Amino acid sequence: MGRVEGRVAVITGGASGFGAATARLMAAEGAKVLVADVQDELGRAVAESIGPSAVFRHTDVSSEDDVAAAVDAAVSQFGRLDVMFNNAGIVGAVGPIDQIPLSEYEFTMGVLLRSVFLGMKHAARVMKQQESGVILSTSSIAGVMGGLGPHVYTAAKSAIIGLTRNVAAELGPWGVRVVAIVPGNHATAMTADVALGDHTAVDQVVETFRDRKTPLRGRAGLADDIAHAALWLSSDHAGFVSGTAIVVDGGLTTGSKEAAERGQGTFAAPRPLILQGGQRGLR
Repeated sequence: MGRVEGRVAVITGGASGFGAATARLMAAEGAKVLVADVQDELGRAVAESIGPSAVFRHTDVSSEDDVAAAVDAAVSQFGRLDVMFNNAGIVGAVGPIDQIPLSEYEFTMGVLLRSVFLGMKHAARVMKQQESGVILSTSSIAGVMGGLGPHVYTAAKSAIIGLTRNVAAELGPWGVRVVAIVPGNHATAMTADVALGDHTAVDQVVETFRDRKTPLRGRAGLADDIAHAALWLSSDHAGFVSGTAIVVDGGLTTGSKEAAERGQGTFAAPRPLILQGGQRGLR
């Protein structure tokens, strides 16, 4: 306990999913938390469930005024800013590349990528003065592999990783670390909506993912898995980690198969050493 004792975190998308889980865990480990979201009722409920170490602020992450105000509110309320977690997200525009409306592309990029740029920008102006801090951003396995997400979502999540590397290179001299977190198939309200058409069916999507959407038999990805990654990255235990993307996906991006049977696959059984010209075995 107390791995982030006395630190102050702003968590966007903090009303549900990864954000809510991270807010609760950070607070349990000693942090003060500002929950930033457009979902007012849910956001207030999360902050109230945490208690006096958390506050909620309505924040449209695509708006520079709102993001700047959230950072300023955390500093005003708690005296500093140690962690900025750019986590807010949507699935956004979905469809064939030749049919996506430009307006949907721009809206999606505003929520998924402009928000990260703005969070980094306004966290940096505080953290450079402090000469310390951690900036985290939620990417996706769609950002490191093709064919796993909608086009615009994939573009944004890929760009987050590139932006993370570049900003880490800039802010290192101020002692500020910058890291992307790359979730896989995790059971949240958003994935329940995509998989089952019901954002409230999180328990059901846990069962679905446990059976079919993971290389780790019997283990679904949970929001708490991302919360624990964010907690570790925010703590001194990750004090030499910056400019990279931490993948939390059960091994999916290694090429591991979802719901694979034990003892099956290309390398499941011994075979003779393969030589040139169709020859086999040591000579």
